[in-house]
Amino acid sequence: MAEKSEFVSLEDSLQRNVSSREELKEVKRLLYGKELTELKIPSEALEISKKKSFEIKGYVFSAQSEQTRKRRVVRIGVIQNKIVLPTTAPVVEQRDAIHKRVADMISAAALCGVNIICFQEAFTMPFAFCTRERLPWIELAESAETGPTTTFLQEIARMNDMVIVSPILERDETHGDILWNTAVVISNSGQVLGKSRKNHIPRVGDFNESTYYMESNLGHPVFETKFGKIGINICYGRHHPQNWM
Repeated sequence: MAEKSEFVSLEDSLQRNVSSREELKEVKRLLYGKELTELKIPSEALEISKKKSFEIKGYVFSAQSEQTRKRRVVRIGVIQNKIVLPTTAPVVEQRDAIHKRVADMISAAALCGVNIICFQEAFTMPFAFCTRERLPWIELAESAETGPTTTFLQEIARMNDMVIVSPILERDETHGDILWNTAVVISNSGQVLGKSRKNHIPRVGDFNESTYYMESNLGHPVFETKFGKIGINICYGRHHPQNWM
């Protein structure tokens, strides 16, 4: 019996197991609306990804041409990261190790010409939001404006002429250290443009994230950047039309 291969991704599984090119194209049409054109990734970026053990994929999302506005190409990078150190390590060392790993990813993204880069929800920590607010995870909360993650990414944004969307666990130091699930938007010049907070908190049985943070008090902000306007959905907000509007 053949040894079971490791599951890498849906795309990888489809490529390996659907032998007919036309059938694969139809499967992708049903899943994604249409098959997307893959971008050619620069060899220098692939070299970084190989050395640092992460994967890069790039696709073209086209839009209908308009008659009165010039076509514009914007490259958006989305990072799905993982924790680096064991969750028993000191929290600052855990966060700094994640910073170091994503710095390599951003370097590869810059080589690909990425204009806007986004991380996953609360990317600087393990996903700890379950049923109770507790140590040590709340120690990873930090200021959205002056905290170590924002400071670290401001320099990278300036250096790469790149807008960065940085979701963190925010400690609101001006309002009694309230915790928020926040995405900080950093401009290509390194300026903090503002922040958006998670608007809708799921409460299902004993799974109640309001033991960590409450709904946003910022509404649904939209940020004007060099590469276009950005509105942010955090997690459960994707179910609500106000966020998309």
